[in-house]
Amino acid sequence: MTSPSPNPPPSSDGPGPGPGPEGASGPSGASGGGGASGGSGSGSGGEPGFADRVYRSAGGIMGGGMLLLIVLWLGFDALFRGTGRAPWLSLAAMLCAVPLIVAFSLRPAVFAGADQLRIRNPFRTITLPWGAVSTVRAEFSCEALTEDGRKFQLWAVPVSLRQRKRANRQTVGGGFGRRAVDANEQPQQAQADRTVVELRELADGAATRPSAQGEPAVRWAYEVIAPSAAGLVVLVVLLLMTG
Repeated sequence: MTSPSPNPPPSSDGPGPGPGPEGASGPSGASGGGGASGGSGSGSGGEPGFADRVYRSAGGIMGGGMLLLIVLWLGFDALFRGTGRAPWLSLAAMLCAVPLIVAFSLRPAVFAGADQLRIRNPFRTITLPWGAVSTVRAEFSCEALTEDGRKFQLWAVPVSLRQRKRANRQTVGGGFGRRAVDANEQPQQAQADRTVVELRELADGAATRPSAQGEPAVRWAYEVIAPSAAGLVVLVVLLLMTG
């Protein structure tokens, strides 16, 4: 379940600086909402800038944190108390496993700024200027589609079909176990669907802004891939030597 971080009011000194460095965001709360990263200016329009909205998965962060603690506990226990090749095997296993756990649980995040959408997935970081985004949708997964037909999944915004069904039931008045919905009440939505609505509004508002134009950029997360691959190679070599 994800939730956006609130937008702080614009500073009286004018637009904030550009988007912060890779991974720059505030602490995530228990509900999964990340803090605001560096301010994102609104470009040449002269409008006040605002901090990026940050979306994360609370379940992914909690599950990944618990799994990381278990792996480190077992690994360091074997490293300091093991005999023979056990310490080396545990060290290689941790070098391979820890980056993967971080990549799939703690790393995923979506940074929605005034001019661009930055998607941080396990092995890639995708930067999409709003002018290059055709739509954002949530079916079985949350995805951003570009004008040239490319599709990028938003790992940090999981789609819960159970949550969607529950929201649909709550919007239907009458029937056993269902509450009546007031005419002025907003219809219930699953968290992923609410996130998609917010991202679409940002995309529509910046579609023609000059500072929101450009081509999508993709960067591979070598800081995750390299140590994990090295640990896997060392682990295989040690296992072959042991056999």
